[in-house]
Amino acid sequence: MRAISGLWRWRHNPLRRATDLAEAWVALVALLLILFVAPVIGTVVGGVAQDGLQRSVRDQHQSRHLVTATVIRKLDRSPLDADPETSSARDLRTRVLAGWTAPDGTEHSGPVMASLKSPQQGDHFAIWTDQHGKLVPRPLDSATATTHAVIAGFGAALATAGLVEAGRRLIVWRMVRRRYARWDQAWDRAGPDWGRTGTGS
Repeated sequence: MRAISGLWRWRHNPLRRATDLAEAWVALVALLLILFVAPVIGTVVGGVAQDGLQRSVRDQHQSRHLVTATVIRKLDRSPLDADPETSSARDLRTRVLAGWTAPDGTEHSGPVMASLKSPQQGDHFAIWTDQHGKLVPRPLDSATATTHAVIAGFGAALATAGLVEAGRRLIVWRMVRRRYARWDQAWDRAGPDWGRTGTGS
């Protein structure tokens, strides 16, 4: 709004300098870019991120399988685990030796983290594996992918607005420096005779 009011104020003002009008135009162009171009860039980036992430969600759900594991025995807490005094999501999981059947029919066993408070031999819990029974992380869900895409789009829009504002400030800074340089030149030309008019010297 300052850009528009600046343009309006300087339209026919006799004290208007060319740089004043140029600064107002630069501010107006920057404002329009921030209002119209930044949201478009954010939307495009968000859309591309959404397509890629949803494709990844589909791929992960096709290649990762939820299988049932059976507790063989409870294992001691790993020395690398978090401090037992702290309460976190990891504290809700227990390290056990478990066995499971892979989607391809092969039998597997090994140490896993089970979401059981006090696991007993024979207890069942779900784990994610690939086709051959190797443990894999839980696949990304569609809602989380959409959230990441929105964040990416919002970040792209903010980055665009920041770049536009940085460009505007750089242009105005160069204009001001050029204006000061011209003032210095004018003072240098007027300096030797300043205040001597009419003194007869």
